[in-house]
Amino acid sequence: MQVLQVQLEIRPDPAEVGRARRWARSRLAGSGIAADGPLAETLILLVSELVTNAVVHTGCAAVVRLSLPGVGPDAEASGAGSASGMDSASSSGPGEEGVVRLEVADRSGRAPVPRCVDGEATGGRGLALVDGLADRWGWSAEGAGKRIWCELDRLGGGCERGTAVYGGAAYQPV
Repeated sequence: MQVLQVQLEIRPDPAEVGRARRWARSRLAGSGIAADGPLAETLILLVSELVTNAVVHTGCAAVVRLSLPGVGPDAEASGAGSASGMDSASSSGPGEEGVVRLEVADRSGRAPVPRCVDGEATGGRGLALVDGLADRWGWSAEGAGKRIWCELDRLGGGCERGTAVYGGAAYQPV
């Protein structure tokens, strides 16, 4: 299976969050992920949270990387490639078959710290959202900075469609 690996450089500017969301959604073409489906919506929310953290908490430029499995031979024709040379299809990479991987690398050596906030706070829930939405996430030091990553299983991690997992328990809408 081929994996499309794409990246976007972002400036330390809050307007970059919206640009990163639009860019990520545009890269779903050819990956078999419906641009308006639940997996895409979760991925876009994760992009928003991780890019916001990079922009707000580090004040540094960052690089957003996506690894999208399932790229077919028509990916180039569908607009998955880019003139900048930042997109490439390969048969190997960090993503396993059926796993969508998002990474945000920045030049800040400060570790990400999940916060406990009260109900009135307007921020501070980003990493809690990442923890609740992603199938896996973590971070690692990289040179003078760090890389925060998360992964989504395309097959839903074993839950039936429409099932939400929270606190280790599965819930279905009624």
